[in-house]
Parts: sequence; structure tokens; C-alpha cells
Amino acid sequence: MLQHLAAQRGPVTAASIAASLSLPRSTVYRLLGVLEEHGFALHFPEERRYGIGLAAFEISSGFARQQPLTRLGGPVLATLVDRVGESGHLAVLHGRDVIYLIEERAPRRPSLVTDVGVRLPSHLTASGRALLATLPKGQVRALFPDRNAFAQRTDDRISRYSALSRLLAEVRAQGHATEDGEITPGLASVAVAVRDHTGWPAASIAVTFDSGRSDQAVAAIVAQVSAAAADLARRIRGRPLSAARP
Repeated sequence: MLQHLAAQRGPVTAASIAASLSLPRSTVYRLLGVLEEHGFALHFPEERRYGIGLAAFEISSGFARQQPLTRLGGPVLATLVDRVGESGHLAVLHGRDVIYLIEERAPRRPSLVTDVGVRLPSHLTASGRALLATLPKGQVRALFPDRNAFAQRTDDRISRYSALSRLLAEVRAQGHATEDGEITPGLASVAVAVRDHTGWPAASIAVTFDSGRSDQAVAAIVAQVSAAAADLARRIRGRPLSAARP
């Protein structure tokens, strides 16, 4: 049942689960109750649908921390940093936060707050925004139910779900996420989500650089980050491209 829920693009009804898995509806409701009790499923009462819960995200993040994503993403990130000459990082979603699994620092570039193991509010970071934009809207709403869910650092531009929803719509439209000075003044980042074989966000790849870059320079970085994300997605799905350093 968890595999079925994870493969869906959004929350589904108990009836559809029963039909897809050839289970009695009473059994489905009983199992969903247990999954919900332990945080593996979320119930959306207004929609009468069920989706993946935060406990499932925690298990997914635990898998990511146990080397597979790090081993696959390390060479890809190293090549990206060589090409753009800026520091890069790979992160995963963990509840409302992102956790950074890899930081690859470019030569002569400043140290960043996105060190390995650091957690930051997802809605303030380019990495987090790229990941949130791939989730069903109901899942995002469950993560940010009210204003108390919005941790702040430098401003209050994103302090309501409506503002976050508009921002994520922009991210989906342009295919990448950005932030400028919201984590560290004077530094900006761009990020692209890496999707697994089900279309679910496995991680995000980001590059951080000095604010004030020209639109052309930023566009060139976005193209390189997008190519790296596509390469890592192919690797996760078992279809790697060469990621050897030039």
C-alpha cells in the first residue's frame, strides 16, 4: 500500500486503493488507519483522500543519508562545480526542512552555511523550493498548515501558504528555483529537483554564487545545474552518463 501511495501523483481515495490492490475496502480502511497512526499516511478529510505521510519522508531521507545518493551524486556534483567554478550542494527534503548531503566547494570561493548535515527551512532555500514545487499541492499544504510553520531568517516575504503557493507555481513554470540573499546576504542560489522513476523528488542540486550576476550568467548556470540534475536522475534510474571530471 505504501508503494502504491508513493507511486501516485497526489492523494487518492480508499476506494481507488482497494480497486488497484484488489483488497476489501474494510481492510484498506483498517490498514490506512494504522499507517496514519504511525505517520506513514496522511488523511485529507475534505477531499476524502490519502497520501504519503511525513514518516515515509523520514525513511526516504534515511535511505538518502546511507550513501546511495551521496555515492551517485558526488561525481555529478564535482563535475558541475568544475564547469561553473562555483560551489554546489545536493540536498533532500525532510519534513519542512532540507538536509544537505554533499557540499562541493569551488576553489577560492567562500564557505557556505550549507555544510553536510545542516538543516534549513525548505521554503527559504533554492534547494527546498525546487523540491516543494514537485510535490502535490495537498502535500505542501499539509507541510505548511498555518503561519507558525514558516520559519523566518531575513524577511517575511514568504510567511503564508498563499505566497508560497505562488512562488512554487513560478518554480514549476521556469523549471528551476532561486533565492537571493534570503539565506546569506550577498549570495544567490539556483536549484533543480532530481526526480526518481516515479517522478517523486529524490534530491535537488544547487549552485551558490555572488548576487548581482547578469541574467545571461545566471541562465548559463541554470543550464549546467539542469544538465547535472538530469544526469543524476538517469543514474538513480539505472541509466548513467559519464560524470568523470574533465
